[in-house]
Amino acid sequence: MDAILDSIAGLGDFAIYFGISIVLLFIFKLAYAAVTPHDEWKLVKDDHNTAAAIGFGGAILGFSIALGGAASNSASLIDFGVWGVVALVAQILAFLLLRFTFMPKIAERIDNQEISAGVMLASMSIAVGVLNAACMTY
Repeated sequence: MDAILDSIAGLGDFAIYFGISIVLLFIFKLAYAAVTPHDEWKLVKDDHNTAAAIGFGGAILGFSIALGGAASNSASLIDFGVWGVVALVAQILAFLLLRFTFMPKIAERIDNQEISAGVMLASMSIAVGVLNAACMTY
C-alpha cells in the first residue's frame, strides 16, 4: 500500500501543472487565431481544409513541446507560467516570421488548401517548439 501512496504522492502537483497547461493551450489557440488572417477552426471544421489542419496541428504540437520543456524545467508554478507565456510568444513570433519573410503568401496558400504550405507551417512550428524547449533547459 505504501508503494501505491508513494507513486501518487505527486498527483496534486501533476493536476495543477496539467490544468495550467490546458489553460495555456487554450490561450495559445486564441492568440494564434488572433494573429493569423484566417480562422483555423472554421477552415478545419467547416471547410475540411487539410492544409489548415496540418499547419494548425503543427502549431499546437510546437507549443506543446515548448510547454513541456517549461513544465519539466520550472522551479515553481510561477516560473512555469512565465516560461509558458515565453513559449507562447515564441510560437506566435515564429508564425509571423514565416508569414512576413519566408512565405508571405502562406495564409492565402492555406486558404487555397495547398498541402505544402500546411506542411511548411507545421514544420516551422514544431522546429521552433523543439528549439524553444531546448533553450529552457537552464
